[in-house]
Amino acid sequence: MSKTPFVTLEQLKEITKTYPTPFHLYDEKGIRVNAARLRDAFSWNPGFKEYFAVKATPNPFILNILREYGCGCDCSSMTELMMADALHFSGSDIMFSSNATPAEEYVFARKIGATINLDDITHIKYLENCAGLPETISCRYNPGGLFKISNDIMDNPGDAKYGFTTEQLFEGFRILKQKGVKHFGIHAFLASNTVTNEYYPMLAKVLFEVAVHLKKETGADIRFINLSGGIGIPYRPDQQPNDIYQISAGVKKVYEEVLVPAGMGDVALYTELGRYMLGPYGCLVTTAIHQKHTHKEYIGCDACAVNLMRPAMYGAYHHITVMGKEDQPCDHKYDVTGSLCENNDKFAIDRMLPAIDTGDLLVIHDTGAHGFSMGYNYNGKLKSAELLLKEDGSVQMIRRAETPKDYFATFDFCDILDKYL
Repeated sequence: MSKTPFVTLEQLKEITKTYPTPFHLYDEKGIRVNAARLRDAFSWNPGFKEYFAVKATPNPFILNILREYGCGCDCSSMTELMMADALHFSGSDIMFSSNATPAEEYVFARKIGATINLDDITHIKYLENCAGLPETISCRYNPGGLFKISNDIMDNPGDAKYGFTTEQLFEGFRILKQKGVKHFGIHAFLASNTVTNEYYPMLAKVLFEVAVHLKKETGADIRFINLSGGIGIPYRPDQQPNDIYQISAGVKKVYEEVLVPAGMGDVALYTELGRYMLGPYGCLVTTAIHQKHTHKEYIGCDACAVNLMRPAMYGAYHHITVMGKEDQPCDHKYDVTGSLCENNDKFAIDRMLPAIDTGDLLVIHDTGAHGFSMGYNYNGKLKSAELLLKEDGSVQMIRRAETPKDYFATFDFCDILDKYL
């Protein structure tokens, strides 16, 4: 099976006349269609809001597109908060979910009016001391143990560093209420990149039931429940994509079964999706620049793990299309590699592909989220440009490629590297 790129070989040949590979390319049309679909699917909940996980694709041009569909920003660091603020996202449009949070980040989040999502019961006093407690606050919940759907183990929250235990959550709500907090939210993230329509409804049931008990036992005014992220994408071509309408219908059913009878039918639902929102609508475009015939067959690319870390870090699968050879048989076995001094710098291992010639353009699929953003500078490699394929077929640079001057910029306090600054 194969995947069809959202860009053609002819388009890429034209793009590379101006922008050399490697680069990340995003599909504006796909992003817009998907954002509208999510908004429509959850329109039954009047307070619904998607807080896009900025960490997935921290680019202001992308954030401005998503803003048109009512999306806010899910931030987890100072620079993400600064980006959201600079783009004039209002306080209520920013959710700040962090852990091991420095005081200055809480202070800044309070300054811009972001909704703070506390990760630990000890952070109540920490926040109070450094920035004061707001009227509305959220707490991140971690029930521990294994999170199962049917008989499948989806993830292991008990090993995750995030969130309050059940006992801490109830105690935390009591403490916050006593300290004057008026409105509350609950947040949880129990499984990552799930390719099943059951995850959100199952998570919702857990959170809705906890919310009912919290209201009953603490009297807290629970205004929103944040289902966070976790809806995944089909990285492999034989996987079926999630159906956001079926997912939403499952959440609605649980909402009506649990929250409505408890008099909580006005609770807003929030999501913090990153991968689902952007993953399929980005790709890494690279050129095959070397062939190596030793104990295995290698194709060396001008991209490397600096541009896409997931395969090296997780052994993650990303589909590869050899542009112009989509109809040729996949009868050659390759390791597709980058140039880092790390043997795990491989986009694919023992991958069956058409015969690849030096100069062929390769499209590495599904890099729209956690692609560019996870980049780094090992070996002094420089991060690539980010480009947006517009709906009219034109291309806009939305981040330029790094230069050696960028790499050496942190030595601007001395004259050692003046030659390159």
